[in-house]
Amino acid sequence: MPLATHEAEASIAFIGAGPGDPELLTLKAHRLIARADVLIYADSLVSPDVCRYAKPEATIYGSSALTLEKIIDIILEAVAKGQFVARLQSGDPALYGALYEQQRILDRHGVNYLVVPGVSSVFAAAAELGVELTVPDVAQSLILTRYNGRVSMPEKETLRSFASHGTTLCIFLSITRVRQIVVELLEGGYTPETPVAVVYRATWPDQKIIRSVLSTLVQDVKQARISRQALIMVGWALDSATEKVRTTEETHRSHLYLPDYKHLFRGGATLAEPENEDISMSEGVEATLTSDGNEPMLQQESVLSLHQGVEKEPYAD
Repeated sequence: MPLATHEAEASIAFIGAGPGDPELLTLKAHRLIARADVLIYADSLVSPDVCRYAKPEATIYGSSALTLEKIIDIILEAVAKGQFVARLQSGDPALYGALYEQQRILDRHGVNYLVVPGVSSVFAAAAELGVELTVPDVAQSLILTRYNGRVSMPEKETLRSFASHGTTLCIFLSITRVRQIVVELLEGGYTPETPVAVVYRATWPDQKIIRSVLSTLVQDVKQARISRQALIMVGWALDSATEKVRTTEETHRSHLYLPDYKHLFRGGATLAEPENEDISMSEGVEATLTSDGNEPMLQQESVLSLHQGVEKEPYAD
């Protein structure tokens, strides 16, 4: 497929434009927007302020009123003229960005493209709530999904099945189905007291946040009159946002920063011979036996480099 290996090879960049606040654009996104001869942006979801970074002579299209076919026509026409196209998607292109269908057509036409990640609304919403979505001993997984509405879902991807895990769940594009969502989440295993947050237009000037629980979510959403562009976040990792329970500093701590948690980069490493004889230790590779009894982790770092004082964060906690 014509995914460019170098920026110079690309005729079009699919760019994550973030959740709304133009200042959440990456530096790379900013630079490519400024370079573009043609800019196509999701004007119903992306702030028009991002277009200020385009050069004065750039041609700008809002995509909300365009079909896929029309968007491709604009891209192919520009590429035929030797122009560079910036296609701005809301949030991150990898999440509900209609990226796949555009890529496949460009593949057939032999048009090289690159993809630039952006700040997803799920992480912008978490920041606005001031929460971590993966709190130790509470939730260590994050499920991103949506409800089965006008666009069908794969048969096995139901809210009821996802709810059975009891972890942090973020539901996109589904606020109009909030009543059905609550029913399925309760049937799946969440309790009526499970914390919920609804974030409407995260990082926009008119952002609105609802902190609720499953038992009162429907009436809270109705009272707030939210019916579009909202993310539903469910799970006990949101507990600090709802202020239902306060924990001490010693509760739910990351193992990585515990004083007695030894690893290669702090306090010295506890070395152990691999129990599995099939695991061979090559020169320049050390094994770390974590203090909680987990299997040794192979640290693919030069021992010499470590002794020379290279500081690097351990990659797992």
